[in-house]
Amino acid sequence: MLRRILPIVTVLLATALALGQIPAGTHLTVRMGSEISSGTAKVGQSFEGTLAKDVVVGGKTVAKAGSPVHGKVTLAKSSGRLHAPGQLSIRLTSVASTTVATTSYHVEGKSHTKSNATKIGGGAAAGAIIGALAGGGKGAAIGTVAGAGAGTGVAAATGKEEAVIPAEKVVTFTTTAASKAKTH
Repeated sequence: MLRRILPIVTVLLATALALGQIPAGTHLTVRMGSEISSGTAKVGQSFEGTLAKDVVVGGKTVAKAGSPVHGKVTLAKSSGRLHAPGQLSIRLTSVASTTVATTSYHVEGKSHTKSNATKIGGGAAAGAIIGALAGGGKGAAIGTVAGAGAGTGVAAATGKEEAVIPAEKVVTFTTTAASKAKTH
């Protein structure tokens, strides 16, 4: 009985390898197809790209560079005006015709702190100088407050720092489970 089952199991295992099974822990290097921004992306939104490198498993190429990949946005948080930069996370869902589960790729926008301090502090300094020229010490104090307010307004108007993954960016994901051939 075992002699009859063993060849069947061997054929099934060989077929699974031929179908492009990708084991957990495999690195997948992907070139993004289009830009994704935390300001416009929505959770669940799909994206496309291509493999930047061949995927080799056990010495066999299971997916060639240039093969299509698909993924989903898993986190999209738009930037605040004066704080909380944008955040964006994505995962792959398929490579060629193989369903995959991967780690996330996460990016955050630049911090607001330095930029805001420069705008607010610069506005306060400019206001103090103008106020001092116009009205002496009392004018300088009034100008400082007015200038800081203006600087805060400028920071609020220009302060969004979205997280962006540009088109053509090369990103590496790691599979978290063995893949499954897609069913159509």
